[in-house]
Amino acid sequence: MTRNYLADYAVAAQLADVADAITTDRFTSTDLKVTSKPDRTPVTDADVTVEDAIREVLATERPGDAIAGEERGGFNADELGGRTWILDPIDGTKNFLRGIPAWATLIALVEDGVPVVGMVSAPALGKRWWAHRGGGAFTSNGTGSDERRIGVSGVSALEDAYLSTTNLSTWSEYHSLPAYLGLVEACWENRAFGDFWSHCLVAEGVIDIAAEPIVNPWDVAPMQVLVSEAGGRFSDLSGVERFDGGNALSTNGALHDPTLRVLSQDGLV
Repeated sequence: MTRNYLADYAVAAQLADVADAITTDRFTSTDLKVTSKPDRTPVTDADVTVEDAIREVLATERPGDAIAGEERGGFNADELGGRTWILDPIDGTKNFLRGIPAWATLIALVEDGVPVVGMVSAPALGKRWWAHRGGGAFTSNGTGSDERRIGVSGVSALEDAYLSTTNLSTWSEYHSLPAYLGLVEACWENRAFGDFWSHCLVAEGVIDIAAEPIVNPWDVAPMQVLVSEAGGRFSDLSGVERFDGGNALSTNGALHDPTLRVLSQDGLV
């Protein structure tokens, strides 16, 4: 029997509300404090404040669940069992600190290593996306007043496909730039919507393929359940359905295997 995750989705929505109240208040603020992690990626005081606030709510609402977050840690793929909430307080921090509205809070509930609830809240875009296992995928304007079910596109050939990634230069460092450019050439159109947004657009059926050569688990844990419940496929770049493989591919399903073939090392269709 499929477990009902509606109560967990309600908690995820509550967490997103808490996060949105903090991030919208701090977005474009003149006193934002920014530091750098060892890998030179930025972190703001808003990132830490959001994660701490979410952890506080979870301590009350789900005291028996584990928590793993980008800023406060707690993630160990080898020990990921039971129920774990995986948090990215602000995905797209570079956009956030530059005043670009394409950023979001990402929340996922992972059960026995598989994402079962995913919540993506992008208040500056006025959008929210969510899904839970067996319940479908949805989007709204953030307040929930225009909630609608979403599904992936019906595009069946790469030459008709719309492709997105995050940062082109990362393909050289972490996978193969020639392979990605081979995919660009094989597709109809390409952009770099980046980060969470590319995968959400695949789930909505707005674009057809989102590929990233380097990701962290908290970047894409919600995307696995969101894209899958929308009728698509989510995997790492070797085709394994996982969110912790270090890279990610979302497609409408029909284009998944052709995309994997192009992204193989020789980059040939």
